[in-house]
Amino acid sequence: MRMRGFSSVLAAVVVAVGIAGCAQGQTQSGAADLAGVTLKVGDQKGNQQTLLTAAGLLNNLPYKIEWSTFPSGLPELEAASAGAIDVGAVGNTPPILAAGGNAKIAVVAASKGNVESDAILVPADSPLRTVADLRGKKIAVAQGSSAHGQVLGNLHNAGLSTSDVTLSFLQPADAYAAFNQHQVDAWAVWDPYTSQAQLDNGARILADGTGTSNGYTFDVASTKSLADAGKSAAIKDYVVRLAQARKWSDTHRADWAAAWARDAGIKPEVALKAANRGPDVPVPLQDTVVSSEQALADAFTDAKVLRSKLDFANFVDRRFVPDLAAVTG
Repeated sequence: MRMRGFSSVLAAVVVAVGIAGCAQGQTQSGAADLAGVTLKVGDQKGNQQTLLTAAGLLNNLPYKIEWSTFPSGLPELEAASAGAIDVGAVGNTPPILAAGGNAKIAVVAASKGNVESDAILVPADSPLRTVADLRGKKIAVAQGSSAHGQVLGNLHNAGLSTSDVTLSFLQPADAYAAFNQHQVDAWAVWDPYTSQAQLDNGARILADGTGTSNGYTFDVASTKSLADAGKSAAIKDYVVRLAQARKWSDTHRADWAAAWARDAGIKPEVALKAANRGPDVPVPLQDTVVSSEQALADAFTDAKVLRSKLDFANFVDRRFVPDLAAVTG
């Protein structure tokens, strides 16, 4: 939900969609107020746009959406901080790393998914059997990703630190190639890449996020956009729609997998395996969520990834909690 090549990221394909109107059952702040608003949304491969379309929740928008595609979460939040996008969805670690750099962003909604798909993978023929065996080995991981946090947790639980291994910071596409060519000993990643590596390459899970990852994902907005009345109203409507779409995906896993496979260009069986592990389900943005993220932030501080202690609560905005209550419970 990270890094180098930011200028190329900003040059990603952008697709504008949306028509005036009001979708039935959605929280709105007046269609007339939003008719002139264009919401710039950061997305990742086969994620929000695909999900919202499959759930039928992009119909009759009272504002326009302009989509930008990113390879992972940290460059997405760099774009939000710079004002290039208004809102995006990322994993549990990117907001921490972005906040550590004093990014102008705020977490506005939360979801929780499975932690089993956030895994450290090794090739089928690898002699490695435990996390402790990673001492002196090279691990591919996207810097600042949820997988980065999961690696720190698993290393810590095994009595290791990042000084005991070599972290090779690669985006998923490059990491997948390096993994298949045995240029790295292990790969820390998330679904659908986990499922793809398992099904296509026989990859074995050395460890997953159980006991190390909180499973949270977040909708994160630009503070500049939140300060704009029109943008804030559009963001509110958008995160409610996205929460509804996530609930839909939990009860329509096969339908979601089919749409995911089609739009992301992955094999149907890979998408179905990933979907059946369990999607991200919206949860209230409450103190327990913030406390869990604070613990993860402290782990990054202890690992000297962050230069100083971070107060994660300073990067949380709960203004949309009442609007999301009907979906999150």
